[in-house]
Amino acid sequence: MGRLAQTEGLTDVQREILATVRDFVDKEIIPVATDLEHRDEYPTEIVEGLKELGLFGLMIPEEYGGLGESLLTYALCVEEIARGWMSVSGIINTHFIVAYMLKQHGTREQREYFLPRMAAGEVRGAFSMSEPGLGSDVSAITSKGVRDGDEYVLTGQKMWLTNGGSSTLVAVLCRTDEGLPEGAAPHKSMTTFLVEKEPGFGQVKPGLTIPGKIDKMGYKGVDTTELIMDGLRVPADRVLGGTTGRGFYQMMDGVEVGRVNVAARGCGVAQRAFELGVAYAQQRHTFGKAIAQHQAIQFKLAEMGTKVEAAHAMMVRAARTKDSGQRNDLEAGMAKYLASEYCKEVVEDAFRIHGGYGFSKEYEIERLYREAPMLLIGEGTAEIQKMIIGRRLLEEYRIQG
Repeated sequence: MGRLAQTEGLTDVQREILATVRDFVDKEIIPVATDLEHRDEYPTEIVEGLKELGLFGLMIPEEYGGLGESLLTYALCVEEIARGWMSVSGIINTHFIVAYMLKQHGTREQREYFLPRMAAGEVRGAFSMSEPGLGSDVSAITSKGVRDGDEYVLTGQKMWLTNGGSSTLVAVLCRTDEGLPEGAAPHKSMTTFLVEKEPGFGQVKPGLTIPGKIDKMGYKGVDTTELIMDGLRVPADRVLGGTTGRGFYQMMDGVEVGRVNVAARGCGVAQRAFELGVAYAQQRHTFGKAIAQHQAIQFKLAEMGTKVEAAHAMMVRAARTKDSGQRNDLEAGMAKYLASEYCKEVVEDAFRIHGGYGFSKEYEIERLYREAPMLLIGEGTAEIQKMIIGRRLLEEYRIQG
């Protein structure tokens, strides 16, 4: 383990968890990741190993069978897993966001019903906000939930579901207009529904279809899908928190911790790119010496290492701010923005250090080069992060009078 991206003030338990995860990544993920990724194959054995380690219940309270750990512990574990293969961290992240939303906003019955099985990895979560025509404009969703007795009937099309096929529980954001005055703000008409389903593709239950995997440039292995609802019936007691109209706030709370996760993923991928770059630079020789001895390469390594360190520090701060009970949308937005941008730059520099070999699928950096762009758009684009950051800074530094 190198000097970069160390975290001060961890407990013995946190250090033990991270050492266990890092060992698992080195032995079980890195050796097979590129081969699985090239085949776009779901990492079943890796996921089973993570279940045995208890990572699916890392932040779920102990009373529900989880480990009850902090967001910081979770983010540091994600950093390690993304260092091995970013797709695996995505499988865990969507599950984690749904579990977090249940813990924070679910009714007692919902928590008791879902969380113990989510902690064990028996129930696997996905969440769904985006739609084909709206991108980052969540307030413009058109999927609807209409009350019909003791049920809601859901209709609409969702897009970009990580774990869409493999999950058995999806938190779906829909519009419900019941009881709202005319002209009410759009975000007040949104409700989160907890939709249970069978894993797989096609019609997975009456009124619910998962068409198939979306073919992506990178971020392979994990299934990314659409979700089509056509008269899908959901019991009224599966409204998250038991009250309609709270969905937007619930989802944004989940995305806020999800942004810390994406920052952690960026840190992990950047770390791996740096490791590959600094190793290759010492092995590859030109003009009679290792390319690491050329000043141009040393400059690249210096910039890469500094970016890895800075992104990690900002990610840790965002996680600790949330753990302390404070609002962290500013810190999470900054961490997600910086880590994803720096990740892209570090990966590209490692790619350049590899020269022509970086273009070969035999080298791991080729995979990282295709994975890094997803972090620029996942959990809100860089432009969305800058809007959030700018607005929050104006709140903090508002001129009086």
